[in-house]
Amino acid sequence: MKIVDVDVVTFHAKSWLGSNKDGHQGPGREHDIAHPMIRIMTDEGAVGYHIPYQQLIPNERHALLGLESGKSSGKPLPDPKHDPIQGVIDKVIKPLLVGEDPMAREKIHNKLWVMQRSSKRLTDRLVCFIDLALWDLAGRAFNQPVYKLLGGHRTKVKAYASTMIGDQLEGGLNTPEAFADYAEECKKRGYQAFKLHTWAERTWTESTISASPDPKRDIAACRAVRERVGDDMDLMLDPYHYYNREQALYLGKELEKLNFAWLEEPMDEYSLSSYIWLAERLDIPVIGPEVHKGKLASRAEWIVRKASDICRAGVMNVGGLTPLMKVVGLCEAFGVRLELHSPGPGNLHAMAAMTIPGEYYERGMLHPFLNYDHVPAWLHSSVEHMDEEGYVHVPDKPGLGWDINFDYIDAHRL
Repeated sequence: MKIVDVDVVTFHAKSWLGSNKDGHQGPGREHDIAHPMIRIMTDEGAVGYHIPYQQLIPNERHALLGLESGKSSGKPLPDPKHDPIQGVIDKVIKPLLVGEDPMAREKIHNKLWVMQRSSKRLTDRLVCFIDLALWDLAGRAFNQPVYKLLGGHRTKVKAYASTMIGDQLEGGLNTPEAFADYAEECKKRGYQAFKLHTWAERTWTESTISASPDPKRDIAACRAVRERVGDDMDLMLDPYHYYNREQALYLGKELEKLNFAWLEEPMDEYSLSSYIWLAERLDIPVIGPEVHKGKLASRAEWIVRKASDICRAGVMNVGGLTPLMKVVGLCEAFGVRLELHSPGPGNLHAMAAMTIPGEYYERGMLHPFLNYDHVPAWLHSSVEHMDEEGYVHVPDKPGLGWDINFDYIDAHRL
């Protein structure tokens, strides 16, 4: 079996996500988007797919935004001929992959990794898309779900509700009490744990030093959530890396009083010494790295240098499922917990195959104005269905579990 083509099918879809002035995602006006689907095709007819994950739609509370619903933003959709993903695939990825055995994922990943030195457009994110499409192809070719190809045994995993960042939207996540309200709602939905992404807005004035958010406000939200949901729900905090050492230490000490499960990325992760300093001074587990570059190598450094207590990685952070399973082996060798970052079928299948402690699947990012349980029009069924007890079920369809609505994609192809 040989790869004969790699391409991107771009189709029209709707989105209700926006971003603030600092680039953080939140609910927004309905607008049109060009959604990509990666395809890897072979001479024997086997095809692998990857579709970047998005399934949020507005609920009845979205009207509280004060935005017109049912109307496009009016922004023209990009011409697929000029799609940046297609450009990188045509010029960089396809010449490397065509003619290769699609099962030779290690070789292909190494070729892409080497090419990243000279092609800045070949991001970890895009390398991840290719790797996941190769795994999907293998599963479809052998008529097995990916987690079984990995030797997995779990068919369901616990999920935690991972919020969007705190905002200034009335009825959104604008106060500590609003976070508590939403945590209670998520608990009723079945989630067994809840992670706060607190306020990250940076307001500069003539007298500000660094315009970082307020750690005391973060703790007020954490305290309100703990008081509302009780002691039988695991809680976590990710305050978006804006704090200095003293502020991060304050957060950790206060979270210890509230019996939080972990503290995630309170400081810039490029300062390894700051995380070593913090982990030495806290009893609450520090989890990381999330965004620090270096894939497998950076995780090894963090473990050896004792910069975190729990390792953090995901397919998007390390360039795919192939390198992620090496992180799994690394953590197993050192006896370190590994909690995966971000949703999506790649991480879900990895969790099903892990035998080291990796307790929670991150489901999100969630917001009171948006419905996450919706199945998007380009799928027939969800790849991460969660039951009423808070368990996400691993797809048992061949490959990654994509149940693609090809009729919809063909009808909306750009």
